[in-house]
Amino acid sequence: MSFKKKVKIVAFLLVVFTTLTTNAQTLTLSGKVIDGNQEPLVGATVAVRNQAKGTSTDFNGEFKLNLTKGTHIIEVSYVGFKTTSQEIDLTNNQQITFQLISNETVLDEVLVSAVRVKADAPVTHSNLTKKEIEKRNLGQDIPVLLNYLPSVTSSSDAGAGVGYTYIRVRGSDATRVNVTINGIPYNDAESQGTFWVNMGDFASSTQSLQLQRGVGTSTNGSGAFGASLNILTDATSEEAGGEISNTFGSYGTRKHTVKFTTGKLNDHFEFAGRLSNIYSDGYVDRAFTDLKSYFLQGSYTDDNTLIKALVFGGKEKTYQAWYGLTPEELAENRRQNPYTYDNETDNYWQDHYQLHWNEKLSENWSTNIGLNYTRGKGYYEQFKGESDAADYDDLIVDGSDVIVRRWLDNHFYVANVNATYKNDKLEVISGGSYSTYNNDHYGEIIWGSDLAPNTNINDHYYDSTSEKQDWSVFSKATFSLSNQFKAFIDLQGRFVNYQTKGLTSDRAPIDVDKDYNFFNPKFGLTYKINDEHSLYASYAKANREPNRNDFEGGNSQYESLDDYEFGWRLTNKTVRLNTNVYYMDYQNQLILTGAIDPNTGEPLRASSGSSYRLGLEIDADITLSEQVSMRPNIAFSKNINRNHHAEIDGELQNLGDTPITFSPDIIFGNALVYQPVDNLQIAFLSKYVGKQFMSNLDSKVSDLDVLKGFFTSDLNIVYEIKTKKIFKSIVLTGLVNNIFNKEYVDRGYYYTYDDTWTTPGTTTTVDGAGYYPQATRNFLVGATLKF
Repeated sequence: MSFKKKVKIVAFLLVVFTTLTTNAQTLTLSGKVIDGNQEPLVGATVAVRNQAKGTSTDFNGEFKLNLTKGTHIIEVSYVGFKTTSQEIDLTNNQQITFQLISNETVLDEVLVSAVRVKADAPVTHSNLTKKEIEKRNLGQDIPVLLNYLPSVTSSSDAGAGVGYTYIRVRGSDATRVNVTINGIPYNDAESQGTFWVNMGDFASSTQSLQLQRGVGTSTNGSGAFGASLNILTDATSEEAGGEISNTFGSYGTRKHTVKFTTGKLNDHFEFAGRLSNIYSDGYVDRAFTDLKSYFLQGSYTDDNTLIKALVFGGKEKTYQAWYGLTPEELAENRRQNPYTYDNETDNYWQDHYQLHWNEKLSENWSTNIGLNYTRGKGYYEQFKGESDAADYDDLIVDGSDVIVRRWLDNHFYVANVNATYKNDKLEVISGGSYSTYNNDHYGEIIWGSDLAPNTNINDHYYDSTSEKQDWSVFSKATFSLSNQFKAFIDLQGRFVNYQTKGLTSDRAPIDVDKDYNFFNPKFGLTYKINDEHSLYASYAKANREPNRNDFEGGNSQYESLDDYEFGWRLTNKTVRLNTNVYYMDYQNQLILTGAIDPNTGEPLRASSGSSYRLGLEIDADITLSEQVSMRPNIAFSKNINRNHHAEIDGELQNLGDTPITFSPDIIFGNALVYQPVDNLQIAFLSKYVGKQFMSNLDSKVSDLDVLKGFFTSDLNIVYEIKTKKIFKSIVLTGLVNNIFNKEYVDRGYYYTYDDTWTTPGTTTTVDGAGYYPQATRNFLVGATLKF
């Protein structure tokens, strides 16, 4: 089916939906949301309980909802305030004022205030609430659930969104997207990557998340060079309850989740937890995923204190799919898997222990302490045929077969401290973070067809140790210059030491002891034009150290980024519109070369010298009628290496300005939502990703480095049944991914090497590529029993 025909179908459905709603009887509920000082709350969420309806307050704190005649429960929430609800018997047009009570023990305020921004901040961001996450939470990982946010692309090794999954924001890969959980860094300190496979079904324990594009505000852990994602885990519940959720779908995919909460015991204590199991055979042959995870929390609250302890983690086992397919294999059978060893698997387990303590000292002052310990250990098992003895420390006979395990064994400690002062005109948050990371890398031989004399099973053929310490201090202030102007200042110092000794998995020496000292200032200004329109502008500086792979490649130079953002926001009764222009100027940016490490599948990087990203992002939430709304977003960008040099056919050539790898010039997404009745929602989701280059050579060697643009669509249906006995409700969810059965590839790798044998005395650059095919039409269906 052509793209034009798809657009026509969507337009026709929109006309039909709109026509169906013209005769519906509607009434208007309007009003205002204010705080204890009678000041309007901008961006407060006003939702209709048990319905997929809601809006946000404008710059004057006002809102408007079109509802059917009858009784509705209106729920109002805002970060840092207690959520309130009120039952409204709507018999005619009505106005109401909600006054929210400040609550310093609200989890949103306590755990993420230091790394999040409010709705009117001069920082480009998107928010997702628990209710929005639940609509598509059928076992796919968080990167896939974020796929429809502006400038976001996602992918997976096995092709179906379960297992090893990846996210890119503005073309930047996961090593450049800072991730925190309750303010605690989650990125691996050494590789700087984020491995969602270690936290299966974590979306089921997520209360909300905020994705800041660009440098964003100061955060904990490695610097944000493309975006920062901060996750808030489940909030404390006032009432006892629980849920049982089961999902089944294509490729043997299934998810089983059990959750519970005791509610408040003696008005102070609450205990809650979750157990999950996710399994999928994968779209790619034998690329199975088996994830087991848990989440437990206990909390104590009173008028001035919140103490919250969390333990969560998981165990994963996945079959190798990270090497992709050659062009010939892709053409022959896009679902095939070239690996044949039965246990070519990745095995890892990880446990997180967090303790958070917030104390309200006065009406103006509060403090927060966060402590974390993460324990991780695991291995990748691999069969190697006809191997060189030198590659395995001469523990095998040259030319024999061998099975090896490559191990990681690490400990990660974090301490965060911050204090907040605020009054009517000023909010200041100051604090610091310290983390230390220790990791043992080693490889062992677990079988050999012909072992060398005096060799024992489990003998190590390489060992190395790593240690990283990371200090940071920050102070950020938001203050009103006048009724129209609000300023933001954020200053951060970050100090890093990284040490490693021993041998890599290729038995190459690695001996590093490097210090990095960074100063990262950020400034912004918001101008309120009137009650509907505002402008903002910001500048942010970011610096970041290389990761382990960079050091292995001989690169110890740090990167710098100057990020300039300018935006316009429109908020009224029917439209919320965000428009943003950005210019990200990099010095010594470590860009992906397109190639991967053949042993680990890790992408390889090299310094680009000088590069930039220039883009325009637009996203909106538009109410078309009482039953129909749409949420489109589009991003146009230009991503360029300046005067890029590369060796081709044995000569170093200046290729001029070339496109940066994996950075499409256009990304479009849309959700068309239709709600014919209160308890039924149908969403048609669309995504277009433009052409991408897998190398920085601008196809100067061949066109194997080009990934074609692709357009996909999903259909999401949510139906809730209210019950009077045993269960509070039964929620039925269906998701058809790639509904038009598109065959597409969204990720791959590209490599070159010099051939000096074909024609003696000459050097010819030869290239190759690998591709990761994604699933064609597939489905997931689930049922959640809430009690």
